[in-house]
Amino acid sequence: MDSTYLSAEKLEELKEELAQRQKEERRSIADKIEQAKELGDLSENFEYHEAKEQQAQNESRIVELQDMVRNAVIVEEKSGGDSIGIGAKFIVDLNGEEKTYELVGSTEADPLAGKISNETPVGMAFLGKAVGEEVEVDLPSGKVTYKVTKIL
Repeated sequence: MDSTYLSAEKLEELKEELAQRQKEERRSIADKIEQAKELGDLSENFEYHEAKEQQAQNESRIVELQDMVRNAVIVEEKSGGDSIGIGAKFIVDLNGEEKTYELVGSTEADPLAGKISNETPVGMAFLGKAVGEEVEVDLPSGKVTYKVTKIL
């Protein structure tokens, strides 16, 4: 798996979720499976099949979290600088409107909060750009041109 770019805070959140899923969630699901087995015929036992599905989903998430933690690259929040990199906050002009964005790893992306993933077309377009440069991105809604006005 490729590197997972995370803030130190996000890495701690993922580690906490992993520990909770490995200990508490596994135990809870195992208890549900045991209780469902006591109800009898497993072939038509809804509770058993539901618990087994929960177990599969939990184990899948555990593997995903382990990969993210193992491949984590801590990104420090950057201030200033000559170009936009992961962890940088910056201001752009979009059709006369000022917008503030932060370039983050995909696990921390939140477009509504202005956090753009480095793996998206928009995020990739901003990587390495400096103040004064224009960034043109093809979006489903059409071509958009941003002008980088400041790197915070």
